[in-house]
Amino acid sequence: MKTVSTIIEHKGKNIVSVSPDTVVIDALQIMAEKNIGSVVVMQGDKYVGIMTERDYSRKVILKGKNSTTTRVSEIMSMDLPFVLPTDTIEYCMELMTARNIRYMPVFENTKLSGIISMTDVVRETILSQRETISHLESYIHSNV
Repeated sequence: MKTVSTIIEHKGKNIVSVSPDTVVIDALQIMAEKNIGSVVVMQGDKYVGIMTERDYSRKVILKGKNSTTTRVSEIMSMDLPFVLPTDTIEYCMELMTARNIRYMPVFENTKLSGIISMTDVVRETILSQRETISHLESYIHSNV
């Protein structure tokens, strides 16, 4: 069974972060430049939350707030569950599905070591299934 560490190995530990005082429009600009759907919110070297595109659409746009004056700290998600590098990908998928979330922080020894997305989890699941199919095909062809 593959673990979260497999995802982190494939995507890297590059964490894109902003401070809680960052205005939302600046965070969105960073997300657009990096082609990502979330940014980690850090106070110094301490993780405090994640701001996602969903946070923006639901907590700024739908509430009539202004992106140039609203701070990331006002809309970020702070109550997300987290996973460990040793947790299975299956567990992540179950947790993300049950909580209806798309992003989860990964902690190692109380330190943020990455962020995984539902896309990462699905991609890794597909890769794993392809490997299984390939192994089965090899096995079948070697015994014919």
